[in-house]
Amino acid sequence: MRKQIAILGSTGSIGTKTLDVVRNHNEHFGVEVLTAFNNADLLINQAVEHKPNVVVIGNDEHYTKVFDALDPLDIKVYAGSKAIEQVLEMESIEQVVLGIGGFSGLAPLLSALRNKKRVALANKESLVVAGELVSKTALENSTPIIPVDSEHSAIFQCLMGEGNNPIDKIVLTASGGPFRGMSEKMLEQVKPSDALKHPVWKMGNKVTIDSATLMNKGLEAIEAHWLFNVSPSKIEVIIHPQAIIHSMVYFADGIVKAQLGTPDMFVPIQFALSYPDRLPNKLPPLDLLQLKQLDFEAPDIKNFRNLALAFEALEKGGNMPCILNAANEIAVQAFLTERIGFNQIPEVIEKSMQTSTFIQKPTLEDYIETDRETREKVEKSLKKSE
Repeated sequence: MRKQIAILGSTGSIGTKTLDVVRNHNEHFGVEVLTAFNNADLLINQAVEHKPNVVVIGNDEHYTKVFDALDPLDIKVYAGSKAIEQVLEMESIEQVVLGIGGFSGLAPLLSALRNKKRVALANKESLVVAGELVSKTALENSTPIIPVDSEHSAIFQCLMGEGNNPIDKIVLTASGGPFRGMSEKMLEQVKPSDALKHPVWKMGNKVTIDSATLMNKGLEAIEAHWLFNVSPSKIEVIIHPQAIIHSMVYFADGIVKAQLGTPDMFVPIQFALSYPDRLPNKLPPLDLLQLKQLDFEAPDIKNFRNLALAFEALEKGGNMPCILNAANEIAVQAFLTERIGFNQIPEVIEKSMQTSTFIQKPTLEDYIETDRETREKVEKSLKKSE
């Protein structure tokens, strides 16, 4: 029988890739639920093709349009963010692909875990913001989280079969983004259009900017801490421009396991859906004879300070990663709309980390208030400087 999946954020880069996997393995996977926030037209087209049982449009202003298009197909249509959480109670859903970006992915993730749905997680911010709460909820409900990020998928695969063997170190690889090797003065001149030209991966705007600032790797370090229960001191980031080695794990006996593969998100998404099985795909296999070299270098944390700020937030703990994430989301949007320059992104984040209210043992309500308060303060500060 086909595994029935719910794709949250089906119109984004992760969601559309997930539907590519479904098309290639229609005998293994069926689409039970599709959700999107604003892209009603694409959501309608996806629903017409895949015929889910339920569709949810987050922005209720688009409800009528989506309902009128899909009602003749006997597809149930709901609207609003709460509806996204509520549909996860459906018994027919066997796995959830969480492709919603940012803080807004936290509530659906918690809902999926409480309803004991295996989660293919592409939303790193949920673990960044509330890793302790998410980990506790997953454990209490005996519900697995399978990472979708290529780096965390690589680590997950390297740990398969290792049982309780202690991890000596986790190494997250980073391509370095489009500005690798640039000086501070050169970075002052870059525009959003430059930052959106990633040399390897095709991703959404926000994560592409995060890759350019190295914040993406900082967020992944925080996520790895919670996913694999390793201390911050055992997490390292190195630059690997070819993006062939997706991450590595060092063990106590000095052995290093690395996962190599073609840099395409199709692969980790398919693995997260099919785990523990491996399915074939149509991508060309990695040809080691065609690889001229594999390069590695230390990250430049002087000119790309976001990586250091993320590790500071991880060490501090509490709601500090939540502050970091909220400030970063606002700063990235401000850069994309040319309200601030590239080098101002870490300045905005660092100021927010220094001035926001710190809570050592936050509750869910504290996380929500921290996110709201941080965004409000950062927006107010940006308006003053304009």
